[in-house]
Amino acid sequence: MAEMMKNTSALEKAQEKVRRVFSEKGYVDESNFDELKYLRAVIKETLRLHPPAPLLLPRVSREKCKLDGYEIPQNTQVIVNAWTIGRDPRYWDDAECFKADRFLDSSIDFNGNNFEYIPFEARRRMCPGMSFGVANVELPLALFLYHFDWKLPNGMKHEELDMSEVYFGVAVRRELNMHATPIVSKSV
Repeated sequence: MAEMMKNTSALEKAQEKVRRVFSEKGYVDESNFDELKYLRAVIKETLRLHPPAPLLLPRVSREKCKLDGYEIPQNTQVIVNAWTIGRDPRYWDDAECFKADRFLDSSIDFNGNNFEYIPFEARRRMCPGMSFGVANVELPLALFLYHFDWKLPNGMKHEELDMSEVYFGVAVRRELNMHATPIVSKSV
């Protein structure tokens, strides 16, 4: 929600898509979520810039290997920085900017097959709660966008929104709580 409040064009586009998909029903449910491609792109882009665990759980190398010119001895503890991977300009155009559209016509997903995008780790070490977590973001976000228009309080401008983060163990969260004012939508 914070990234959409900062990037109002993404908020407007996601809101328009959610309202269009569910306008006939008059309420949001999971039955039409496969049509919410832009909302999913927003979630993917948010996870690219703000992975839930920026430093993945430590691994131990099973055998000696060379990586990028460095020799990694057997039994070396390795920590993967998912935050840096998600912002690597070799893989992402304009890597520091929020651009949900980059995921619309892309096969990149958080299923662990694309190593340039691993917010939930990869392959057999993948987070077992990934599907549950994504579902618990998708539905409330769709409900928020469907039923409410949003604005920042006290005349705050969208570009003034501070996106600083702090670490809490292996997890990360916004440093400052975001305050937004919901306005019941008249278009619903």
